[in-house]
Amino acid sequence: MHKKARLVTNNYFRNEAKKAAIIYPLVFLILSSLAVSYFTLRDLEWEEHVSIQRGFWLFSSGLLFFTSLYLVINNALIHTHSGRKMMRACKLSNSCVYDISNKCVSAVQALFCCLTGLTSTTYSCSRDMLQTSHYISEAYAWFGAAYFAYDIWSMYKVWSSKVTQPDMTGVSNKLILKTCRLTAYIANNFMIVAHHIFIGAFGFLVITYLRGGLGDCFFGYIYLMEASTPFVSLRGIISKIGLKESRWYVANGLVMLATFFVFRVAMFPYVISLYAKSIQADFLTAVKKLPRNCLVSIGILMIPQVYWFLLMVKGATQILMKKNSASSSNNNNLRKKSR
Repeated sequence: MHKKARLVTNNYFRNEAKKAAIIYPLVFLILSSLAVSYFTLRDLEWEEHVSIQRGFWLFSSGLLFFTSLYLVINNALIHTHSGRKMMRACKLSNSCVYDISNKCVSAVQALFCCLTGLTSTTYSCSRDMLQTSHYISEAYAWFGAAYFAYDIWSMYKVWSSKVTQPDMTGVSNKLILKTCRLTAYIANNFMIVAHHIFIGAFGFLVITYLRGGLGDCFFGYIYLMEASTPFVSLRGIISKIGLKESRWYVANGLVMLATFFVFRVAMFPYVISLYAKSIQADFLTAVKKLPRNCLVSIGILMIPQVYWFLLMVKGATQILMKKNSASSSNNNNLRKKSR
């Protein structure tokens, strides 16, 4: 009996080791995708446009990069010894791991966006800010468009793992036959899927073809809007690993709030002030001189950011009030005991 149990255990760990071994070729694919992107762009002049052929290679590299990175994190957590140890310590299910992997990739994509935005604004805003462009803006539009395609698939994996998880009685969820299909996923997550398709397609077209001759000084700041995303992702990860009541969660929330305000709310009037400076006009005059479609686009982008920021402020206030009330009640209890 003991030999049989030991044999089963050995087979289990041997299979897990085989599954974990896929991490190495996946890491190779990640590095290869970055190398292909570099060699695709290395001979471009700073202000040269990205051709469709180069764009195809960048999009393919992006799809390979984001998908491979997601799979590496999944396999590292589920099929390695240290990963399984972490899962047991934090009481993580496979669906939690998929969600954490999704958030980690989202944070990496946001960092790429920030690097793109910093490069674009540093180069373009110091020259003719209305006309000057840097090829990195168009290049990452191609590479980053692949992220939205990948993320639809990744979110499907997270959603599918949740709805197929056994309930507390060990009986599989009754929705399993209906929900484990792509059509059911789209029906249940229509808004987020539509958002990804719209941002991925429309944002890509605006930056690559529909910008109307405008320079990257403005579009670089659009990329910088992603500066708050790593902290949004980290908040979800901290919550998943059971540290929602910790100081790390509160500190990360405050940093997230600050970066969200700077890069998603205050950024809009700042960029308009840069435009006003470029045309040597005051702020209100610059607003009036903006094309109507530009004002509409700013409104579409800014109004949701202000709404989300107010929700974040409300949530942060509630958390801090709970912390204060809990600490004050603990102090009162200590005083009563000391008496």
